[in-house]
Amino acid sequence: MTLSLAGRTLVVTGAGDGVGRGIAIACGTRGAYVVVASPRENGAETAGLVTEAGGTADWIRCDVTERTDVEAAVAKAVAKAGRLDAMVHNATSRRSSEPVRLEEVDAELWREHAGVSLRGAYLCAQSALTALRATAGSLVLMTSPAGMEGSRMLPVYSVVKGAIRGFTKSLAREWGPLGVRVNAVSPLALTPAIEHAIEADPPLADRLARRVPLGRVGDAATDVGAVVAFLVSDAARYITGQTVVVDGGRFMGL
Repeated sequence: MTLSLAGRTLVVTGAGDGVGRGIAIACGTRGAYVVVASPRENGAETAGLVTEAGGTADWIRCDVTERTDVEAAVAKAVAKAGRLDAMVHNATSRRSSEPVRLEEVDAELWREHAGVSLRGAYLCAQSALTALRATAGSLVLMTSPAGMEGSRMLPVYSVVKGAIRGFTKSLAREWGPLGVRVNAVSPLALTPAIEHAIEADPPLADRLARRVPLGRVGDAATDVGAVVAFLVSDAARYITGQTVVVDGGRFMGL
């Protein structure tokens, strides 16, 4: 299916690298104008990659725990394109994959996870609603199997990712009458963290692939990003309140 996002405008948080970068590239190459929102300068690199691939993108420094930063990202999209069609909240704590027992969780780690994933989600939702309502747009949030089946040694990450699913369903019910759709995506894709782990332990690549029925770890742009592009398009106009799992069949317990 050839999917065009021509004339659409998106904000993607946490798009400096990894899955967020893949989403920005996938949507940008399909014609969308993408505001790459990230706290670090690698967001500028992502915007450049979108442009090199034939899309249009700008970077804005954005800490999703700060309301003024999130509002500025939305304002940038509206100022440049006159509209906002989708807000994609992909940002997550850089400590997400850090294993820890519950008794070792301190207040700082809790605030880090809850701030980026949950405070970020509600700030993105609040800041984008007016603009999304004007375009019958959509909000996409990122979750994980950790929030659906749990994950050993990742208790706080599991909490916030499970909460994202509840938030998705609640907003889908609340915003449906407004014409705004809300969905979640649970991805499995190569990220810098996974790539670094494979560099340190090359056999890890085969071990990961054997755990996936389709036999490989996904690509952030062509696998995950393509599904997000679908969800923010008119082709998905009757889909809301859902969790779409994009992981080659690794998780089948939805």
